[in-house]
Amino acid sequence: MIKFTPAQVKHVANLANIPVDAKAETKLAKDFADTLEVIANLQELDVSQTEPTHQVTGLENVWREDKVTKELMFTQDQATANAQQTDGGFFIVPRIIDRDES
Repeated sequence: MIKFTPAQVKHVANLANIPVDAKAETKLAKDFADTLEVIANLQELDVSQTEPTHQVTGLENVWREDKVTKELMFTQDQATANAQQTDGGFFIVPRIIDRDES
């Protein structure tokens, strides 16, 4: 059985800057050990006759020619028709990033 101690959990949590209380350290130590045990079991399997798998759904990317379709385009007036505020055909939005302008 693989051992994982609460001290090791605390060390990993400190490295990741994640606050973990003592009760959680004990539970996570057991969970980590269980996970490592599953991985150890998987490593014992003989996969020498197994083909590598990188894709199981059979789906493929669908590509289309990158061209402008005038029939699907909005005019600037149509694009801004429902906007709360516009100026000269452009959207006006509130500033969301403050910066020190001193």
